[in-house]
Amino acid sequence: MPHREVLNETNAPIDLQAVDALIEHHLSALGIHPDSVIAVTFIDTDRMTTLHEDWMNEPGPTDVLSFPIDQITLPAAGETTEPGILGDIVICPEFLGPQMLESGRTLQQETEFLVTHGILHLLGMDHQEPDDHARMFALQDSLLSDWLTTQWENANRENANREGTN
Repeated sequence: MPHREVLNETNAPIDLQAVDALIEHHLSALGIHPDSVIAVTFIDTDRMTTLHEDWMNEPGPTDVLSFPIDQITLPAAGETTEPGILGDIVICPEFLGPQMLESGRTLQQETEFLVTHGILHLLGMDHQEPDDHARMFALQDSLLSDWLTTQWENANRENANREGTN
C-alpha cells in the first residue's frame, strides 16, 4: 500500500508529482513517521457539495475538507510520531477561482496552500479560536516558505548541474 496517494479526478492541470513532493516535505518537517498514510484527491464540485453537506452539514461546495483517521497529532520538537493513517484531504479546484484572484496565487500554488492547510487539520490543528488560528497559520506559512526555499534551491542545483555538463 502506498504511503501517499495523490489523485486528480478533475481536468484541472495540477502537478501531482509536485503535490506528492510537498506532502513528503511537510510530513518530514513536522516529524510524521515516514510510514504514515495520507491521501489527497482533487474532486469536482458535485462530489465536494455532497461531502460538504453530508459531513459538515453545510450547503454547497467548499475548497478543502480533511478527514482524519488515526487522530495523529504533532509530536514534540525533535520527535517523530508512530506510523498510522493520517487521513484524506479532498480539494475542489473548480471552487478556487475567487480565492486565487484574492490571494494572487496560481492554481498550483493554491492547491499546495490547501494541501498544507489540510495536513494541519489532519494533525488536529484548527483555526476557530484566535490563538489556534495564529498558531496554525504561522506553522502553515513556515512550511510553505520552507517548501518554496527548497524548490528554489533544487532548481538552482539543477541549473548548475546542467551548466557544468555543457
